[in-house]
Amino acid sequence: MAPGEDKEESRMFAGLRDRLKGTNLYDAKVAAIHVKNKVGKFGNLINPNHRHDEEHEKITDEKRTRIAESHRFASFAPERDGNTIKWYVDGQDYFYAVSVALEKAKETIYIEDWWLSPELFLRRPPFYNQEWRLDQVLKRRAEAGVKIYIIVYKEVAAAVSCNSAHTKHALHALCPEGSPGYGNITVLRHPDHNVFENAGDMTFYWAHHEKFIVIDYEMAFIGGLDLCFGRWDNRQHPLADVHPAGVQNEIFPGQDFNNNRIMDFKTVEDWKSNELSKADYGRMPWHDTAMCVIGDCVYDIAEHFVLRWNFVKRDKYKRSEKVDWLTMTGREGENEDLVAVQRPKHPVGEYIHHPLSPLENRSWAQGQQGTVHAQVVRSSCDWSSGILTEHSIQNAYCEIIRNAVHFVYIENQFFITATGEEQSPIHNTIGRAIVDACVKAGKEGRKFRVIILIPAVPGFAGDLRDDAAMGTRAIMDYQYKSIHRGPNSIFEQIKSQGVDPKQHIFIFNLRSYDRLNKTPAMVEQEEKSGVKYQDVQRAEAEEIMSEGVHSTTDQQPGLGDETTKDEQERLIEAKRKFEAQRGAVGLDEATTSADSIAHTAMLNGGTVSELRWDDDLDKEKENFVQEELYIHGKLMIVDDRIVICGSSNINDRSQTGIHDSELSIVMEDYNLIDSVMDGQPFKAGHHAATLRRLLWREHLGLLPAQPLDASNDPNAQPADVCPNDVMEGPEYEFVADPMSDQVWDMWTSNATNNTQIFRHLFRADPDDNIKTFDDYEAFLPRHNKFKAGHLHDPFMPAEEVRQKLDQIKGHLVWMPLDFLCDAPMAEKGLQVNAYTESIYT
Repeated sequence: MAPGEDKEESRMFAGLRDRLKGTNLYDAKVAAIHVKNKVGKFGNLINPNHRHDEEHEKITDEKRTRIAESHRFASFAPERDGNTIKWYVDGQDYFYAVSVALEKAKETIYIEDWWLSPELFLRRPPFYNQEWRLDQVLKRRAEAGVKIYIIVYKEVAAAVSCNSAHTKHALHALCPEGSPGYGNITVLRHPDHNVFENAGDMTFYWAHHEKFIVIDYEMAFIGGLDLCFGRWDNRQHPLADVHPAGVQNEIFPGQDFNNNRIMDFKTVEDWKSNELSKADYGRMPWHDTAMCVIGDCVYDIAEHFVLRWNFVKRDKYKRSEKVDWLTMTGREGENEDLVAVQRPKHPVGEYIHHPLSPLENRSWAQGQQGTVHAQVVRSSCDWSSGILTEHSIQNAYCEIIRNAVHFVYIENQFFITATGEEQSPIHNTIGRAIVDACVKAGKEGRKFRVIILIPAVPGFAGDLRDDAAMGTRAIMDYQYKSIHRGPNSIFEQIKSQGVDPKQHIFIFNLRSYDRLNKTPAMVEQEEKSGVKYQDVQRAEAEEIMSEGVHSTTDQQPGLGDETTKDEQERLIEAKRKFEAQRGAVGLDEATTSADSIAHTAMLNGGTVSELRWDDDLDKEKENFVQEELYIHGKLMIVDDRIVICGSSNINDRSQTGIHDSELSIVMEDYNLIDSVMDGQPFKAGHHAATLRRLLWREHLGLLPAQPLDASNDPNAQPADVCPNDVMEGPEYEFVADPMSDQVWDMWTSNATNNTQIFRHLFRADPDDNIKTFDDYEAFLPRHNKFKAGHLHDPFMPAEEVRQKLDQIKGHLVWMPLDFLCDAPMAEKGLQVNAYTESIYT
C-alpha cells in the first residue's frame, strides 16, 4: 500500500470512530473494554513488578528517584524554610483546633486516617456540643460547597474492628441525592480485598497508617491522632466517667469510652453501644501529640494525599464515575505522573485541578511566614502508593540520633528495632543509631541520655497469661530483645564496646489513677428504678449520637438496622425511670463527691485525702481504679533543636517502607531562645524546647489540670489564630535544662515512687517482680474476686489508700525490664512463626 493510501485509510477510520462516538455500539465497546480490564488481574500474581515494568512507568520511577536523591533523607519532599508550626499535646487541644479549622474551610478538605469515627465529638462535654460532632461539621462544610476527600484504611474485619464500611456509608449518607452538598463528600477505602478484581494486588497484613488533614491548601494537621473513638483526652487523663448529677455530663459517650486492655472495640458501627460499664471500670487514658502546619510543607502533605488518591483511583476505582482524578498545581503536564495521574484511552471520572483557586493566593505563598525549617518524610511503596520503596522516616531517625550531642527523647507506641543484620525478622536500624550515639558519648566522657517512653503493654485486650495474648507477648518480647535481652540488643551492643548502657538509656511507662463516682445514692437509684447505669449511658449516647446519619447504605440516612424503634423507645423509657428516682435518693441536691479525681496528680490539684466522699470510706475503696496511660504519639525531640512527629511507630511496620504507609514531619526552629544545657548557656529551638518542657511538666505533674471548655485556650486553636502558650512560670524554668541533676532527680524519684505505689495498691502489671508465670500467679492471682484495675487488697485501711494516692505525682513509672525475663514470652507455634513474625514487628 502506498504511503498516501495509508494516510487516507487512517483518516477514514478516525472519521468512523468519531461518528460512532455516542452511539450504543461505541458505548458497548467501551463497556466491554472496562469489563475485560476489571475482571482478573490474575497475571499480576506472577508479575509483582507490573506497576514498574512498562517504559512510561520506568521513566516515572527514574524521575521520582532523582528527586529523592536530591533531597535530605532521600525524601520525596525538599527541606522548606519559613513554616509556622504549632504543637498539640493530647486530644482535647488537637480536636478543638481541628474543629475550628474545619469550620473555616472554603474549598477543599483532605483527610487521611487509619480509622475515622463519624460520631466523634471534637468538643466536650458532648451533650452541650452536639453541633461539633465530626460528621455534623463535615456536613455543614459540604452543604456550603466545600469538596471533601477522605481516604481510610480498609481493614481485614477478622483482625481489626474499625469498620471502614460504616465510615464510608455514614459520611456519604450525610448529603443524600437532592439535598444540599450531595456529591461533595467522597470516601475511598484501600487496599482492596476483592479477589476477582485485584487478585495480584491484595494486601492483608499491612495498613494505611497516616493521620493528617489538609484544609484549602492553607494549613495541615499531622501527627499521631486519628479522628476516631478513644483518642480524646486531656493532660490529667481521667479514667472515670460516672456522673450522679446527671448523665448529660458524660465526657466519653458510647464507644468513645474504651479500655483496650479489658475489652477491644466491638461493632463500632453500633456507635452508641458500650459493653464496658462505666460504673465498674475505668477507661484507658490516651497520650498523643500532633502538629498544625502553615507554609510550604502544606504543599508536600497535599502532594502525598493526591498521589494516594490517584493511586487508589487507579487501583480500585478506575472505572467508577463517582471518583475523579485529581491534578495538582506544580505537578502538571509531563510531571503529572509524579502524583499518579493517568490518561487512559477511555477515562471514567473527571480530571479536577487542585487547589481550586490559585496556589499563589495562599498566605504562606506570599513569602516567608514562620521560622521553622521543616521537611515531610514518609514510608511508602508499591502496594500503598504505587511507587518504589521510600523509607525516609527511618533515614531521618537514624541520622538525627547519630548526630545527637546531649539527649534523645522518644515517645512512641512501640519500640522494635535492630542493631544489625543478626536480629531477623527485624530490619530497621534505629537501634544501631542509638548504639552508635551512646558509644560515642561514652568514649568521649560526655553526659548523654536516651529517654524512651512507651506503653507498658501494647493496647490489645486480654490477660497476658492467656494463650490468646500470645501475639501481645510476642510484641513485648521483640521490644525486650531490642532493648536489653540477648547479645544483639542495644544494651549488650553498647556494653560490648566498653560503655555502660545504664548511664545513657532510660525507659519509662506512664500510668494514671482515678475514682469512679459510683455513690451510694446512685446505687440506690439503680435499685429503685430497676435500671443499670450502663443502660442509662447507652440511652444518653442514643440521644446525642443518633441524629439522621447512621445507615448501611450511602443513600438511606436514618437509623438503618443499627437501632430499632422498639430498642430506642426502651432506652428512652429506661432513662426516664432512672431519672424519676433522682429526688427519692437525694440526688436533686448538688453532688459533693467529684466525678473524677485525676486532677490530684497534677499541679495544685490538691490531695485525695482532702476530697469528699458521700459515704463510708471503706465503700470508696471499691471505686479506686488505675490503668496504664497509653502512649500513642510518634515523637522524637533531640537536643531541644529538632523534632520528628507523625504517624510512624518505631518498628518495621512503620519504618521499612514496604509495610504500613506513614507520614511524618521533621522540624527545626530557627528562632533560637536563651536556654540552659547541662548547666551551660545554650541556644535552643523555640518549637522543640517549648514542646519538650510542656511534655515533661505534664509527666511530672507540674501542670494544672485542664478545664473541659477549651474556647479560651490558645493551645486549642489552629496555627493561624495564635501561637502556642508555653505556660511560663517557675515550673517552666525548672525543666528548662533537660540535663540538670535537679530535673533528673525529680524525674527518676517520681517514677520510682509512683511505680512502688501502683504496685502496692493495685498490683499493676507488668512488674519487675514477675519473672516467671508462677511469679505472675503469686503477684496477681487469677480469680473473679476483684475487677481489673481495682485495688488488690480490700482489707487495706481506707486512710492508708488515700495517703498512698496523695504521694503519686504526675504519671511517670519505670518500665519493668525484668518482666518475664526467666520465661518464654512467645513460644513458636500457630500464632508466632516465620509467617506471622513480620506482622508483630
